[in-house]
Amino acid sequence: MQEELYNKYSAKMYAVCLRYSNNADDAQDLLQEGFIKVFRNLGKFRHEGSFEGWMRRVFVNTSIEHFRKKVHINSISEKDEVAIEDVGLSALDNLAEKDIVLLIRELSPGYRTVFNMYVIEGYSHKEIGEMLGITEGTSKSQLARAKAILQKKVAEFLDENRKPLIRRKQ
Repeated sequence: MQEELYNKYSAKMYAVCLRYSNNADDAQDLLQEGFIKVFRNLGKFRHEGSFEGWMRRVFVNTSIEHFRKKVHINSISEKDEVAIEDVGLSALDNLAEKDIVLLIRELSPGYRTVFNMYVIEGYSHKEIGEMLGITEGTSKSQLARAKAILQKKVAEFLDENRKPLIRRKQ
């Protein structure tokens, strides 16, 4: 049964782990640790939601625990929080998923974790604050800074990879 679960869900859960890690090796470690927790806690699944959703939560929590042990989120003053403008990411529509993942992985661990939890996993700033032990305001400012950094990285990426559609004869 464990092998079947692993074979069925490992690719999806690896993608979750990869979003929270710096590299493939760390993601693989998180994947193994997450599956150990899933197997140990199978009896705690209450069938109130989807099994895959429950597993995803285990892997997100495993990744967050790993993050908390290794890195402290950059502290931000209340003054900084007010000064940060929320930045849109419409340019992401022009990128392939693999390129987006690579750009997200370039974020610092604090920014990347908050970005993933809010944008990808759908947690509220209040939930993120409780899970990471930070204030709701810090979560908001971390997200705003992550978006600003990503917007800059996306623009740079698009500029570097833009090729002219028509070549002029010389």
